[in-house]
Amino acid sequence: MAQDLSGKSIAVLATDGVEQVELTEPVKALKSAGAEVHVVAPKSGSIQGFKHHDKADQIPVDAALDGADPARYAALVLPGGVINPDALRLEPRAIEFVRAFVQAGKPIAAICHGPWTLIDAGGVDGKKVTSWPSLKTDLRNAGARWVDQEVVTDQGLVTSRKPDDLPAFCRKMIEEFAEGQHMQAAS
Repeated sequence: MAQDLSGKSIAVLATDGVEQVELTEPVKALKSAGAEVHVVAPKSGSIQGFKHHDKADQIPVDAALDGADPARYAALVLPGGVINPDALRLEPRAIEFVRAFVQAGKPIAAICHGPWTLIDAGGVDGKKVTSWPSLKTDLRNAGARWVDQEVVTDQGLVTSRKPDDLPAFCRKMIEEFAEGQHMQAAS
């Protein structure tokens, strides 16, 4: 059953090295549900997508991080790819952007290596999560309860392991984003 995201703006935070399908598939799903979606990056222009270890397409950037206001967005998507979240962790403005969603209790969806950025933003402590297996120890050391499941949801945080999990990830992401802030009472 399709959830309606009409009237909601969603940010997708990424940079060069993003696993292309982990950005394009969630964006397509969100737009199909009626959301306005902006790819936010540390630079304007475009970012370099990857298919595993190989360069893929250039992905247009809708908003440069310096001018992006997290208050404008209802939710956040953090795609993976090894290079992308590792580079974002070194960008103080990227961590501040993610932390704003965490502190506001807004829903966040992170796939594969995407949860790495959440560690620096204080977004995994006490949460049940999944990710690409190599992040397991990092996430546990940050206070998360890591499990090996296709998709995990905990208080508005949706996580998945890999591109094969995208169908389940996108369904659960849209469901959580439609519910809005996880601090709100169920309607």
